[in-house]
Amino acid sequence: MIPRYTRPEMGKIWTDEYRFRKWLEVELAATETLADAGLVPKKAAQAICKNADFDLQRIYEIEAEVRHDVIAFTTAVAEKVGPEARWLHYGLTSNDVVDTAQALQIKEASAILSDDLHRLHEVLRRRSLEFQHTPMIGRTHGVHAEPITFGLVLANFYDEMDRNLKRFAAAAEEMRVGKFSGAVGNGAHLDPDLEEMICERLGLHVAPITSQVIQRDRHANYIGTLAVIACTLDRIATEVRHLQRTEVREAEEYFSEKQKGSSAMPHKRNPVTCEQISGLARVMRSNVQAAYENVALWHERDISHSSVERVILPDCTILLDYLLYKTTNLIDTLLVYPARMQVNLDSTGGLVFSGQLLLDLVEAGVVREDAYRIVQRNAMRAWKEGQNFRELVLNDPDITGKVPRKQIDKAFDQNRQLRNVDKIFARVFGKDSRKARKGKLQKARG
Repeated sequence: MIPRYTRPEMGKIWTDEYRFRKWLEVELAATETLADAGLVPKKAAQAICKNADFDLQRIYEIEAEVRHDVIAFTTAVAEKVGPEARWLHYGLTSNDVVDTAQALQIKEASAILSDDLHRLHEVLRRRSLEFQHTPMIGRTHGVHAEPITFGLVLANFYDEMDRNLKRFAAAAEEMRVGKFSGAVGNGAHLDPDLEEMICERLGLHVAPITSQVIQRDRHANYIGTLAVIACTLDRIATEVRHLQRTEVREAEEYFSEKQKGSSAMPHKRNPVTCEQISGLARVMRSNVQAAYENVALWHERDISHSSVERVILPDCTILLDYLLYKTTNLIDTLLVYPARMQVNLDSTGGLVFSGQLLLDLVEAGVVREDAYRIVQRNAMRAWKEGQNFRELVLNDPDITGKVPRKQIDKAFDQNRQLRNVDKIFARVFGKDSRKARKGKLQKARG
C-alpha cells in the first residue's frame, strides 16, 4: 500500500524486515520445542537462539540467486549461527514457517484493527445519544418520507458496527492458527503433539488438518469480513455526502480554517474525506475476489496464492486501519445543523405526515383504497401547485367530515411520529439511552 494511506504501526507489520523477524520467531520456537523433546541437541538449540539473526540485504542477495525466499532466509540466518545451524529448520517445510509466521502478523494486525473498531463504535454511541431527539426528515429513494431523528441514523450505524465487531472477532480468531505438519500435511517428520506444542509456544492454535498450507477458506473469510466492514464505512460516508449537499446542508465534514475546497471556487466545502472513504472501500471490495480465487489450490499445495497474499493481506489490513481512523474522525468532528434539519422537515408543508392521516381515515371507517385516494389527491395538488398540504387537508370535507380537527392536528405532530425513539434506543444501547434521556430532562427542568 502506498505511504499516503499507511499508518506507521500497521505498516511496520508488513515490512520485509518484520516478516523475516516473524519467520525467525517461528524457527526459534520450533528449535526450542524440539530441543525440549530431545530431537535437537540442547547446545545446538542454545547456539541457534543466541546467534540467530539476519541481514535483510543479504537475504535479498541470496534470493536473487536461489529464487526461493525461505532458502534465502535460512541461509542468511545460518551464516550468523555457524556450524550448529544444521539443526535450524529441522523437520520443517517452507510453509510451516511462512503460514505460521503470517498468522502471527495477522494476529498483530487484527489487534490494531480491533482497537480501531472499538474506537469508532464508541464515537458512534456517543454521537447517537447526543442526537437521540434531534428531528430530521427520513428519506426513501432520496425523497422525503417520514420524520426520524439524526440519532436514529447514527444508532443504525452503531448497531451495524456492533455486528462487524462480532464478525471480525470470529474471523480474526479463525486466522490464529499455525501448522508444522510437513510438506503434504501428514506429520511425517514431526509428531502432531510437537506441532501443538510449537503453536502453543507462539500463542496460536494448531490447525486440525492441513496440506502443506493452511487452507485458504480462512483467509477468504477474513478478507471478506474486512470488506464488509469497509462497506459499512462506505455507507456512513455516503450518508454524510448526501447530507452535505448544498440543497440539504444538514451535516458536513469538519472544515479547518486553512483548508481549501477548490482551486477555482473559494466558497467550496467538499466532502473530501467521505469521498476518499467511499473510493478506498472499492479497493477493499475488489480484493475479496482475489481472496476467493486463492481457495482452490492444486493438490497439497501450489504457490499461486502466495503472490496474491503479498498484496491483498497488507493492503486490506493497512487500508481498513486507515479507513477506520478516517471514519472515526469524521463522525467525532461531524458538524450537525439541527435547525436546518427542521427547516427541511417542514419544507413540504406537512406532506410527510400523509401516512398517519391515511391511518386516521381508516380508523374513522373509510375504506383504505378510498382513504388513500383522498389523501393522495391533496398530496399531489400540494406537489404540483406548491400549496401547503395541511391547509389543503383542513379544507377538504372528505377528510374533515370523517376526522375531527383535533385528530388532524395530532396527525401532523412530529412528536407522535417519534414517540418510540426511546424504546428503539433502549433496544440498541440499553441503560445508556435511558441515562442520556434522563440527563436531558433534568437539564431542561434545571
